[in-house]
Amino acid sequence: MLPSDHFVKFYNEIFKYLERKGPEELDRYYERVAERQAFFTLDAFKRDGFKGMYDYWERIRIEENCDLAHGFDENCYHLKMNVCPSLSKVTDNDAGHCRCYCDHCPGWVGRVLARAGYFMVYDIVGRESPECGFWVFRTHEEAELKRRELLSSRDENLVATNYLKK
Repeated sequence: MLPSDHFVKFYNEIFKYLERKGPEELDRYYERVAERQAFFTLDAFKRDGFKGMYDYWERIRIEENCDLAHGFDENCYHLKMNVCPSLSKVTDNDAGHCRCYCDHCPGWVGRVLARAGYFMVYDIVGRESPECGFWVFRTHEEAELKRRELLSSRDENLVATNYLKK
């Protein structure tokens, strides 16, 4: 088993390699990660909805020692990653981090949530800053309101959804 410090650096180098091959290669990779992650998450997201999402990311918060806050109500699940341990490790690396490193989370998370019937809006915040957040809604309309709100203060390359193709 690879220690997490080595794993995220390895992941970073994979992203650099795939990015050089073209955006379609990264997209295919995210699809494969989503297929694997769906094995662990999809049933709970479908069965338990926002509570299933909360339970999954609460386990990740503990296992990966993440500084995050998250919660849900009847309309939305929201997660705010205050300090991403993965990007923090990658940026503390003399090899340099891949500019698209942060895209892997919305790349797989959005696909699994879409398969569960949910609409995700992901705020990357900044590609040098180890923080991000996302919202999950039951309806396209609610998600689109959040996306437009974020776009009023963010570059469109920092806001991802699982319902709009770029």
